Amino acid sequence: MTDLDLFQVPARCGKAQQLVQGQRIEIINTHGTQVVDTWAFNANDLDEWMSMEHTRATVDKMMPDLGEAFLTNKRRPIVTIVEDTSPGVHDTLNAACDIYRYQLLGCAEYHDNCTDNLKAALAALGLVSPRVPCPFNMFQNRPWEMGNQLFKKPPMSKPGDALTFRAEMDCIVVMSSCPQDINLTNGSDRMPKDVHYRVT
Repeated sequence: MTDLDLFQVPARCGKAQQLVQGQRIEIINTHGTQVVDTWAFNANDLDEWMSMEHTRATVDKMMPDLGEAFLTNKRRPIVTIVEDTSPGVHDTLNAACDIYRYQLLGCAEYHDNCTDNLKAALAALGLVSPRVPCPFNMFQNRPWEMGNQLFKKPPMSKPGDALTFRAEMDCIVVMSSCPQDINLTNGSDRMPKDVHYRVT
């Protein structure tokens, strides 16, 4: 495969990609420091989506291991992790950022956010999601310690690190190149960057 096979998700933006059962999508952290909020919806029923809480409850882990699937809110496999070349540090706890999050962070004016990126990406396909599920936050480094304390640290991934998923049903995968530029979510330079993906 060549660079011609790559699709770009521009910094601060979102992109939706339709997959048929059995297809694979490789999501690449091009610059190494970019968090990618990631969703998947049943292509035939947007009321069924990849659910972090249903997955954790079933696999009894914070996220599936290689060869294991994320489950939907109907507890059915939707995508399976078939490769992860990163250190494996990702997040399944954080809700997608939205205008209210940035207001809490002191933004008086509109700030790009993953919630709106999800809606815009689906709208580009003529679709509307009934809600905004908690995303799989690829490459996000949100460690926790005793005392229930969560921390925001830069991603541990390197340029070119990637996750590959296999679609277990016809689905729509939505990726948001997270616009967070106030804290360390997207690296010490706090600069959102583009990411890329390919479908096979």
